Amino acid sequence: MNGRLRFRALLTGLVIGLALCVFTPYNNAVLRNVPLGGGHFPMAPFFIVAWMFVLDALASRLTRRPPVFSGVELLVVWLMTVLFSAIGYAGLTETFFVNITAPERFAKDAYRWTEVLGPLLPQSWFPQSAEAVSAFYNGLRGGRDMDVPGVLAAIPWGIWLPVLAVWAFFILGAFFVMLCLMALFGRQWVVNERVLFPMLRVPALMGEALDQKQLLSWWGNTYLLVGLTLAGALHLINGLHFYYPSVPAIPTLVLAGSYFPKYGLFSGFHKLKLYIIPAFIGFAFLTTRQISFSMWAFHILAGLLFGLLYVMGWQLPEAALGTTLGPDLARPEGAQTIGSYLVFFGFLLWLARHHLRETIMCALRRTCKESDPAAASAIETLPTAWHPPAWPLWGLLIGMLALSGWCWFFGLPLMAALLLPVMFVVVVLVTSRLVCQGGLPYFTLTAAPSDALMGFFGSGFFGSAGMAATAVMQKVLFLDMREAVAPTLFHGAKVRQDARRRNLVLAAIGLSLVLALAVAFVTMLVLGYKYGLRELGLDWATQTVLANYENAQRLVDQPVGPNPWTITYAGFGALTMIVLIVCYYRFPWWPLHPLGYLAAYSAGMSILWFPFFIGWLCNHLVLHYGGTRLFNRVRFLFIGLILGEFLMGGVYAVIGLYSGQGYAVFPL
Repeated sequence: MNGRLRFRALLTGLVIGLALCVFTPYNNAVLRNVPLGGGHFPMAPFFIVAWMFVLDALASRLTRRPPVFSGVELLVVWLMTVLFSAIGYAGLTETFFVNITAPERFAKDAYRWTEVLGPLLPQSWFPQSAEAVSAFYNGLRGGRDMDVPGVLAAIPWGIWLPVLAVWAFFILGAFFVMLCLMALFGRQWVVNERVLFPMLRVPALMGEALDQKQLLSWWGNTYLLVGLTLAGALHLINGLHFYYPSVPAIPTLVLAGSYFPKYGLFSGFHKLKLYIIPAFIGFAFLTTRQISFSMWAFHILAGLLFGLLYVMGWQLPEAALGTTLGPDLARPEGAQTIGSYLVFFGFLLWLARHHLRETIMCALRRTCKESDPAAASAIETLPTAWHPPAWPLWGLLIGMLALSGWCWFFGLPLMAALLLPVMFVVVVLVTSRLVCQGGLPYFTLTAAPSDALMGFFGSGFFGSAGMAATAVMQKVLFLDMREAVAPTLFHGAKVRQDARRRNLVLAAIGLSLVLALAVAFVTMLVLGYKYGLRELGLDWATQTVLANYENAQRLVDQPVGPNPWTITYAGFGALTMIVLIVCYYRFPWWPLHPLGYLAAYSAGMSILWFPFFIGWLCNHLVLHYGGTRLFNRVRFLFIGLILGEFLMGGVYAVIGLYSGQGYAVFPL
């Protein structure tokens, strides 16, 4: 792939990204149209960049000149737009403003948590004006008729700016830590381990075809057209059914739970659902067979474990875990993820031990030698050499100290302030590996980072003020992983491999993070004061925020000690992960990948398991009967499924802007 990267691409990425950052919350919250983002491969950025690939190739064909953008440049544009889209709504601001205004907004609604947590939480975290918060939730008088400059002038910036500045320090500090993690582990994952990034395959292949001036013929591939037709026909019919109910629909969801008993060995499948999602089947096909098999197999095994524990009389009630802050940690079995995450994090460090040692030595010597002199001499033509810079290591240490200092300053005891950011890093790194290597377009956490510390040491480890602060702080960035920033950053590590000016890619990412945060803050304030936050369809965000505060209040009112069941199941999860890692590393024939176990209890797998099963089955049959030659041909069918579904999703999003209601292609 042509590694050329020019400022025109970065400027284009910033312009489109800023537009998405502003329009995404307006589209999702005000218009209630088809969500433009969602998941780790959001629809709108890919829809836009896919058309940019086509138009770039078409313009090059008509003018007989080189394409305006190279393949790498459009990948960087896609990367930047994903970051802007995520931070603009689902990745941050969808819940952020509800989170920081809830204490004032619900102060008079007789919630017990407002009385308990109010005196414990730092006042600088929240706007200290009932009038400003009321106007934010109800909208300005006549705000719907005001233009944007008028709304901006009416916002009480003197109240909001100090609060947003305090939170911006924490958020940008967390982004900086994630960026350092990406820079530190990027070489290890991309070059040393050669991790496959399934969700990056389609835009990367489009970029290669563009650079080779074969993109238009690439679209004419027979298998790709078949995939496009299948996905397009499915959503054409179902879209017509949405707008005209007399048109019959093709079912894409089968409720299979009714075929299983509510009690007994198979009771874990009582709510089983079979989703047929072409794009997710395509991602599963492009993932390695061992991983795709493990994703659905472990989900089935988790259901069987639930039934087995019931039959053996070892089923524990949900109350056995006590109060937790995890979004999906309802049953004790789910606590296995705590131990498995910790062990897998250690495994990632062990895999990177040589690279980390080299980086540490580079930091201590202050001068670094190129690890591959031959590749270094060829860097102008084949950019495959990686320097081991020391700044990510120093940056990570400084960033972690800053986050720990933030936690300590705002009420956490010293040990909790030191360990909580470490748990944040554990979750970020493991989740990024799971999403990027596993090809998971949608993923949710089971346990919160603080659940591990609380399960091992008890809630007293945080203290009353620290418990309240942890609940609020964690909710900002490290609890809702539906559209987290970190996996996108690690996709950026793969994009950087093919770029000649890698530092420019890093600068583009950093600039995108800063600008996206500023624009997202302003956009949500404008929408709130213009339309009223309570009119923006933030029911899910409000419910999760209130549940988070209520759980924190319970833990403050009734402190708990170390939970033996959490420790037991976390220990079982750790032991299972150790066995899986040893078998995966030692035995080439071993069929299960540890990533599948990490995702087994995620709520997202209830949607993804069946597409992964179909994708794995197709992958297995193609390679078994036709080998790699047939695979290289048939993969275009599944690429077509991905392209077809995302393109149809974009078309229906445009239709929804004019019709007032949009058909949602993805069930997210």
